[in-house]
Amino acid sequence: MKKDEIHLEDIKRILFGLAPPEFLIEVFFRTIIIYIGLLFIVRWMGKRMSGQLTLMEMAVMLTIGAIVSVPMQVPDRGLLQGGILLICIAFFQRGISLLGFKSGKIEDLTQGKASMLVKDGILQLTEMKKVRVSHQQLYAELRQENVFNLGIVDRVYLEACGIFSIFQSATPKPGLPIYPPDDKEIVAAQKPAIKSKEPIELLACINCGYVKPNNNNEPCADCGHKEWINAIN
Repeated sequence: MKKDEIHLEDIKRILFGLAPPEFLIEVFFRTIIIYIGLLFIVRWMGKRMSGQLTLMEMAVMLTIGAIVSVPMQVPDRGLLQGGILLICIAFFQRGISLLGFKSGKIEDLTQGKASMLVKDGILQLTEMKKVRVSHQQLYAELRQENVFNLGIVDRVYLEACGIFSIFQSATPKPGLPIYPPDDKEIVAAQKPAIKSKEPIELLACINCGYVKPNNNNEPCADCGHKEWINAIN
């Protein structure tokens, strides 16, 4: 449109656009046809498309959204063009999935890899920084699984689809408490862990969860941090 064709009082253009009002009926039928076709395409792509999406699957869904909007709404674009594009993107997704099944390298490239965020009760800070997961984000996920102490965690993985896989240790040990820091009452109610057979309290690094006896003021041997808190059982 030209600049001089735009008028704020042109209610008909604002509501219906430049197409005649009758085009709304056509849009209704176009939408039904595209929607039904989209259901078949997504169903054919596999069950993963309706679950937690990987990077490639998210890209495919965004592409599909861009494809279907034009044939549904633009009067000078036919349904056939959108249908052909949907079929092409479906074959592309299925082909990439097949290549990923046959090659681990292609799968890692297109689907992504799992990241280990906790190992033997200690935060893997380098990996957390790489995937941009904060301490409190991770702690919130652990608390949802009724985990309030890093010492009982064996492994935590951030999967390629964005979900957290949490594995608890068969032999729990003292570790960093991960209660919400604003809940002073429950934090104060926790009893400090004691080193077995010795009356020495155990401290946990608040940055990574590394546990040591309270017998020196040295920085954390794992991350170099200097702030400690009482470890709990």
